[in-house]
Amino acid sequence: MQIHESAEDYLEAILMIQLEKGRVRSIDVAHKLNYSKPSVSRAVSLLRDNGYLNMARDGMLELTESGRSIAETIYERHVLLTRWLVSLGVPEEQASEDACKLEHDVSHATFEKLKEHIISEHLTDTP
Repeated sequence: MQIHESAEDYLEAILMIQLEKGRVRSIDVAHKLNYSKPSVSRAVSLLRDNGYLNMARDGMLELTESGRSIAETIYERHVLLTRWLVSLGVPEEQASEDACKLEHDVSHATFEKLKEHIISEHLTDTP
């Protein structure tokens, strides 16, 4: 199922917060993405309705298997593309912003080839 870029951003943010803090609340997502609480509430509701996350009774958010899969894919793209752009001399903040744009639009096949190239490039550059 194809999902929108904004949904990918939410799922990635939830994964990042979970990795950082262990637990995720809607307010954490609002702070991370700099979105309003009502916007996050609406997105969380849509993501829950579409089977990408669950909300516990205490308000904690948990990615479902499909939500986690999407989040991990986007996060891997973000990290790899950011590191690659930084290695090319792009300042880290700009590299992260640009990676965020690229991570959503590049095809799976192209990303896999970029990944192969970046990994092989870095392995052959070491003394």
